[in-house]
Amino acid sequence: CAVKAAHVLSEIAKNEEMKNPCVEAGLVLTLIPLLESTDQEMLLHAGRAIGRICYNNRGLQEELVKVGVIPSLVRILTDYAESEPLVHVALLALYNLADLDSAKEALSMTKVAEQLVKQLRRAKSHERLEIVFEILQALAENDALKVQLVDAGVPEVLSEILLRLHGSSQAEDACIVKAASDLIVSLLLGGKKGNITGQLAKTNAKATVLILARHEPSQGKDSLNSEFAPFIPIIVFLTSLTCLVLHLSSDGNCLRMFQLGVVHQLLDLLEKQVQSGDTSVQQAALSALQSLAVPVVSKVQMLEEGIVERIEALLRSESPPMQFKLLGTLRMLADGQADAAEILGQDPQLLSRLVQWCSVSDHSGICGEANRLLASILHHNRSQEVVKAIQAAQGVKHLVSMTTSEHAAMQIEALNALAIASAIDLETLEESFKESQLVQSLHKLLLDDNTSPEVKYNSMGLLCRLLNSGDLRQEIEEDKIRDTLERLCSHSSADVVKEATITLQVLRGET
Repeated sequence: CAVKAAHVLSEIAKNEEMKNPCVEAGLVLTLIPLLESTDQEMLLHAGRAIGRICYNNRGLQEELVKVGVIPSLVRILTDYAESEPLVHVALLALYNLADLDSAKEALSMTKVAEQLVKQLRRAKSHERLEIVFEILQALAENDALKVQLVDAGVPEVLSEILLRLHGSSQAEDACIVKAASDLIVSLLLGGKKGNITGQLAKTNAKATVLILARHEPSQGKDSLNSEFAPFIPIIVFLTSLTCLVLHLSSDGNCLRMFQLGVVHQLLDLLEKQVQSGDTSVQQAALSALQSLAVPVVSKVQMLEEGIVERIEALLRSESPPMQFKLLGTLRMLADGQADAAEILGQDPQLLSRLVQWCSVSDHSGICGEANRLLASILHHNRSQEVVKAIQAAQGVKHLVSMTTSEHAAMQIEALNALAIASAIDLETLEESFKESQLVQSLHKLLLDDNTSPEVKYNSMGLLCRLLNSGDLRQEIEEDKIRDTLERLCSHSSADVVKEATITLQVLRGET
């Protein structure tokens, strides 16, 4: 009798006009206990009736959570995971409730993550996948649930789904790929638990490598934009996310990406999209490329494969965001790599562009990145030829200007670069230093109470180098920097005091 009554109510609730009478009669609260039944038919009709009556009624949905519907729904998913009708009812209910904060809190006290993973693995239809994705997307907004979803293996299942859809040209599959990538973003971003990032790094690396491994080299690079066209965004995306946390992985993973041609595929993609294309894909590809340039093992590999020259060629793009990212990538390649610095520092076309960008007022980001790349080239270079090339390109004056940047990090980069370049070939730089009034700029930094101790310290390190030039030593004497150095000997920073003492000794000829 109760089963039949629940069935009748579920049918009545299909009619929009009958929902309010059902609510007013208090039927929802009467139906809730029926969700504890072991009779599958009862569960099916009661679940349908509750779902239909409460659909799009936030007040009633809040009431459902309050009276404990969440544990009942998770129990149905757990006990009847093989029953398609019951699973469908439970998932639809969770889909309608998942946006509620109270529902998320209640769900965090259950093992819903494990059950959703099971349903992801079992899902055969696009509709079922979309429902589960929507639930997961809502739950990922809650940090406690986010950790549970990652621990339960949601990222791994998403990777499996992406691999399964590899090679498909169906529009529905493309939607699933997009939804899966959006979900990975939601799981990665904003998490307060460090293990989320590490676990996803490993998962994304695995997914990226497996996807690319199935792309036979014999197909040629043009196939990247045919068979792989629907999957380019997700491949690039996964690579980007992986590289952002690559320091948590081994160098072997990084080398594996090179062996599979990830970097060249990213460059192929960018070359085809210099003039037009999906800007979100471009940015993801550029972020991935930049991140891959961080590990030392990557820098060596990139140099050996001639990737520096390909990146330089891409700088022809008139897209400021692309130029900005590419400059950053080259700077990371030069970091700690004398060979890379020498290659970049002896390319007259690149140096000409850099000097041009150093004074671009419309794009401060590009201006700053161009200056930083010039500084990095000088800092990591060990060749007189590079110093001469940058001097000939009139890049020195921009580095002198960089010493007065509003950003202390950029000031220090410029000061260190100029100090190293002075140690390599001060004679070549002497005239540019005089013309750009480097000595006077350094004195101002030392006099300014707002200058950070680190900048003062590095300014004095550069001064010591300049004292090896007779003309520059004369300027230092005439600018009365000696008095300033004597005052700095009582500075609050021990490092500043030590460097001031050393600089005074060099100035007085005591060392």
